[in-house]
Amino acid sequence: MRSFPLITAPVATASRDEMVDITPLVARHVARCGVNRGMVAIFVPHTTAGITINENADPSVRHDILCKLRALVPRDERFYEHVEGNSDAHLKASMMGFALTVLIEGGELVLGRWQAIYLCEFDGPRQRQVMLRVIAFDE
Repeated sequence: MRSFPLITAPVATASRDEMVDITPLVARHVARCGVNRGMVAIFVPHTTAGITINENADPSVRHDILCKLRALVPRDERFYEHVEGNSDAHLKASMMGFALTVLIEGGELVLGRWQAIYLCEFDGPRQRQVMLRVIAFDE
């Protein structure tokens, strides 16, 4: 196995809650590394943003996910103690998770036909960072 340097890529978000498709960003980095077979580790170093893989064909899926998360974890709850007023964002980000691993085969990300990689913003708009590490498998 061979590991490429860790890179940090900026991702701007435009609203408090949104899902930003970062698949092209990840795919460009994989292509620059020139890896045929391997994997890419993707990490979001924030406590109010997460990462997931989900459908990219119909934008209503992202809408539905965000609406359901808002219903499950309301912005204001009487028991929240965190003084910044963004406890809901911390909870939603924890539910999504902060890291993914995607396989690389034939120089391409291994994703299902309708899948994309999303940065999930829950306390925006902000300038976020996504960290990427490509690992090549010995061939």
